[in-house]
Amino acid sequence: MGQNVNGKEVAVVIGATSKWQSNGRNTLLAHGHPIDDSTFPVGVRWGVGGAIAQKFAQEGFFVVLTTRNEANASPLAEAIRQQRGECMIVELDLVSQDSIANAFSTIRREAGDPDVLIYNAGYMEGRELPPDKELLEYVPLEIFDLAQHISSRGPFLVAKEVLPAMRRKGHGSFFFSNNASSLRGRKRLTGQSLYYPRVMMRTLAQVLTEEYSEHGVHVANVIIDGLIDSPGTRALPIAQKRPEIVMNPVKIAEAFYYLHTQDRSCWTHELQLTPFTTKPSY
Repeated sequence: MGQNVNGKEVAVVIGATSKWQSNGRNTLLAHGHPIDDSTFPVGVRWGVGGAIAQKFAQEGFFVVLTTRNEANASPLAEAIRQQRGECMIVELDLVSQDSIANAFSTIRREAGDPDVLIYNAGYMEGRELPPDKELLEYVPLEIFDLAQHISSRGPFLVAKEVLPAMRRKGHGSFFFSNNASSLRGRKRLTGQSLYYPRVMMRTLAQVLTEEYSEHGVHVANVIIDGLIDSPGTRALPIAQKRPEIVMNPVKIAEAFYYLHTQDRSCWTHELQLTPFTTKPSY
């Protein structure tokens, strides 16, 4: 018998933790040490992925948290259980096709076919390049390859794992958690990840909409256009100086749930979320 013993609908969050959580990679890079998150609201401790996972668990879903290392998601899983939600952790490395296949074999066996899939994978490669290495000619191939794995090849492989069952059932949601770099190619600035491959993620969302919407599968690209609240970002000087530009991940999660509950007669296929004080990216 699997872990979803109550037969709940299944929501899978690819990338349920955040590189900006208290001990995340970006937090350590930016601040040099972990951040104490004990006074933080539980909804923001693990960024967008954690907020989405908590929201769907609160709405009665069995939530699957994927992460490269189970220990990264253990505090989030405990928080969900304390909220009387149900979840499980599955290790998944988006660079490895075998890891993706094995993870979804486990998910299908232990939880069931996903009813909702949120692709929230992030990466930080490129941020450590110094100011004199901004140009493409200085970007190592390994950084480009990883960006392509997370932004294009990874979601392609994940889609192949979940969309057939959604098509056969005639319903399901496949949502991309994306950023403003998906709207057009932009120069990578010092301290930024190599994000222009995110354009491919947006294109994939458009293709899957054309291919699977008529089969009852709701596909949407969600552009999170701003700085997301989390332990690591809240400690940044810009966030402390201008707290009004910081986006609440709990409210971002509500937008994802809203998409899943939309009536079929009026599905949204792209949603851009921007703080009220900033101009939307284009």
